[in-house]
Amino acid sequence: MKTVSEETKRKVVKLHVQDGRTISSLAAEYGVCHATISNWMRTYRQERQKNDATKSEYELMQEVHNLRQELAEAKKENDFLKKAAAFFAKESISGISIHRKS
Repeated sequence: MKTVSEETKRKVVKLHVQDGRTISSLAAEYGVCHATISNWMRTYRQERQKNDATKSEYELMQEVHNLRQELAEAKKENDFLKKAAAFFAKESISGISIHRKS
């Protein structure tokens, strides 16, 4: 059985909670089984319930993850709106030049 340091366990939990990495991808990357990481997650959740500092850290990691998702969505919407504005500006200019020819 492979021995994994506490630091590595915390890193894997953080990657899952904060960055949204899947347990399967982390298991493959760190060479441990899926159930092992699930156990680390369960232990971390139990610890955070006992310890307010850990609970706050967990909540902050969740918030960071959620904010990153919101930011990615906002960037997509912003890109779409920029393209739409450029399209309509082009249409507006085309419409003006058509009216001038008449």
